Amino acid sequence: MGHDHPAERAAGLASNGRSSRVTGRKKSAPTRAVVRAGTPLPAGYASFLDGLKTRIRAAQVKAALAVNAELVLLYWRIGRDILVRQDKEGWGARVIDRLSADLRAAFPEMQGFSPRNLKYMRAFAEAWPEPAFVQQVAAQLPWFHNCTLLDRVKGKDVRAWYARQTIEHGWSRNVLLAQIETRVHERAGKALTNFKGTLPPPHSDLAQQTLKDPYVFDFLTLGPDAQERDLERGLLEHVRDFLLELGVGFAFVGSQVHLEVGGEDFYIDLLFFHLRLRCFVVIELKTGEFKPEYAGKMNFYLSAVDAQLRGEGDHPSIGLVLCKEKNKVVVEYALRDTKKPIGVSAYRLLEKLPAKLKGNLPTVEELEAELGGKTKPRDE
Repeated sequence: MGHDHPAERAAGLASNGRSSRVTGRKKSAPTRAVVRAGTPLPAGYASFLDGLKTRIRAAQVKAALAVNAELVLLYWRIGRDILVRQDKEGWGARVIDRLSADLRAAFPEMQGFSPRNLKYMRAFAEAWPEPAFVQQVAAQLPWFHNCTLLDRVKGKDVRAWYARQTIEHGWSRNVLLAQIETRVHERAGKALTNFKGTLPPPHSDLAQQTLKDPYVFDFLTLGPDAQERDLERGLLEHVRDFLLELGVGFAFVGSQVHLEVGGEDFYIDLLFFHLRLRCFVVIELKTGEFKPEYAGKMNFYLSAVDAQLRGEGDHPSIGLVLCKEKNKVVVEYALRDTKKPIGVSAYRLLEKLPAKLKGNLPTVEELEAELGGKTKPRDE
């Protein structure tokens, strides 16, 4: 027969004492534990709460996406039916005006039945006649994203490209507009690289699509005599716009990143880590034309980064030389026998005033005329 632990015997005596005092009374229901402010929380509570929040937010997003998809599909069906009536029965614009008034009277709580939006529905159905594409792609975008694509992008294939990229990268409407205005579809994957010979096939294709040519830094206004440090400083001052132009997946690590090799000091202009590629991306900035020696220097930097910074599970680091101009043949020769993955792209700065500033600032001629009319030589 085993011996009770002293603490167990004490607990048993306390229990027996309580039960002897309440003998004959009806047992009350167990009370619910209340965690008061300042009371220590049970172990694991914080992670449990975070998990619940994540699940609730995910459900909210899923519900919102489902509602959006149903609305876009409804608009597509309305537009398709209007198209059919117009083709078969010759309905004109006046019918759309009447249809708008009747729908708004029948559903006063709903927005979106204006004549203008009904015409968008018709154009939407005309642009995407295939139900499968609407369900799988277009309906995953907010309605006004679809309207933006209809207004700003000509050509079905290009419009489909922007739609898929918007879904993949989660572009807001303003970001989508910026990407369309800079014609990113013509620049994506166009950098001159040696990736096919230095990276395994799946990784090389993804890396190629990650780089553009040219990069458009239209948020910078540097003079013709700007140096690399001026360019670097400008990009860091507008790092949010810079990251947007680089593309999704780039995480900023640092500028003028120090490396010590053989007792000597070296500094990388800009260092990023790409989350999808799982590798460091070294960027060197040049304000002039590409020179062959830039490839050798980048090859050295990549070897140093791989040796000193690359972690277990990371892919080989990638280099990108950004220069004002480049000769395609020179770049191809410079990269041909290089063992490290390197890309070369040009960049474009803001060369003229934005449209929104035109008319608000005087031209050089106007300034000269104004100053010439008011200024007189001293000897007169």
